[in-house]
Amino acid sequence: MSARYRSVLIFGAPGVGKGTQGKLLGMVPGFCHLSTGDIFRSLDPESETGRVFRTYSARGELVPDEFTIRLWREHVRKLIETGRYEPQRQLLILDGIPRSAAQAQQMAGDIEVLQILHLVAGDEQVLLERMQRRAHRENRHDDADAAVIRNRWSVYNRETLPVLEHYGEERCVEIDAIGSPGRVLLDILRAVVPIHEERFGNALEG
Repeated sequence: MSARYRSVLIFGAPGVGKGTQGKLLGMVPGFCHLSTGDIFRSLDPESETGRVFRTYSARGELVPDEFTIRLWREHVRKLIETGRYEPQRQLLILDGIPRSAAQAQQMAGDIEVLQILHLVAGDEQVLLERMQRRAHRENRHDDADAAVIRNRWSVYNRETLPVLEHYGEERCVEIDAIGSPGRVLLDILRAVVPIHEERFGNALEG
């Protein structure tokens, strides 16, 4: 690969609203949202890759790195080929990857992480209720079980939080995730728009 994809990570515990904010930000010109969870959930559940994902998801565990990164690279190539992601004009907003320091190391040649948007919420009960509502609304049964949710938080604290240390606190911006989606998005835009302007200038003109 001749150049790394200029990226911003949406980071935070399960249920904190990464997917919601990523989708909203992806609708703004200059940003391309890519959710690893959406990639996994779009897999044919009867395919080999779909069965691998379901096995780990049902236990609230992370899918193995090699499998995840290979699938991610294939998906990014398809986005570029179809014109849905233009690396010379758009910041890549990554949601759900890298999910461990080991993944971050393996993806060092793929992405240039310019900023981390760390969505934080102090009340776990709020997150638990949010995930269970989402489970019923989106038919995501793995999110309805409180035990699975709490295991995901444990996995996040143990395996994913070290990603922040890997990239360094100077790249991290904390965003209060408890509030209306519009207010949270406004805080995110205040952080990421200057990054886009600095790296892409007037790339959206013409």
